[in-house]
Amino acid sequence: MANKVNMRELFIEMQQEMIAKLNLLRKQVTHAPTKGAAVELSWIEFLSTYLPNRYCVDTAFIVDNAGTRSDQIDLVIYDQQYSPFVFCHSGVKYIPAESVYAIFEVKQTLNKQHIVYAAEKAESVRALKRTSVSIIHAGGIYPPRPVFDIVAGLITTSSEWTPPFGKPFQEVTEELTPWQQLNIGCALDSGSFLLKSDGTFDISSKEESLIFFFIKLFIQLQNLGTVPAMDIDLYSQVLDSI
Repeated sequence: MANKVNMRELFIEMQQEMIAKLNLLRKQVTHAPTKGAAVELSWIEFLSTYLPNRYCVDTAFIVDNAGTRSDQIDLVIYDQQYSPFVFCHSGVKYIPAESVYAIFEVKQTLNKQHIVYAAEKAESVRALKRTSVSIIHAGGIYPPRPVFDIVAGLITTSSEWTPPFGKPFQEVTEELTPWQQLNIGCALDSGSFLLKSDGTFDISSKEESLIFFFIKLFIQLQNLGTVPAMDIDLYSQVLDSI
């Protein structure tokens, strides 16, 4: 008889470990920027560990071929296979817009201020220009892929609202423009949310916030498929000004 593993129990234990780790950081690290960076790193390490290797996870700026740059993004999920250029200068990464699957802001608490802040970051990325060119393969040529909508979200440890996704949450999210929409988010000790195609939200229980967030995020990444192959010639035009 085959042995069985309780996957739900594994995720719940993982969630409890993450909550304990983040709460320890909140108590022991008093310097706000250091605390923020440590929390971001915890989430980067978690997603880097459990997402497939095709997905890279980092803190970075996003840039396009016109030289326009987004605000700094706490957590970027990106691909390097078809958009290979990732620039690193003095420890700061710059990722081409074509490479990006998803972006997240990481904060201590879920509240109106942080939702608006994450929405503005999302807009700064979605406004960038993205290119797409044909891909040559052994059997011929794949046509340029249409660019997809970049997933955006907010990750927090807790929520200032009770319930976390009640009327105040609904009111602030309804005010967001299409480029500002947050597709998915997690308040680790309170629950997670997913924006559905009809504009309503699918909400998890607080006991299953991490498993809900991870599985729904993974499904969204799978549905995006592969990032478009970037037009390297357009990026190379910057050499004309050197």
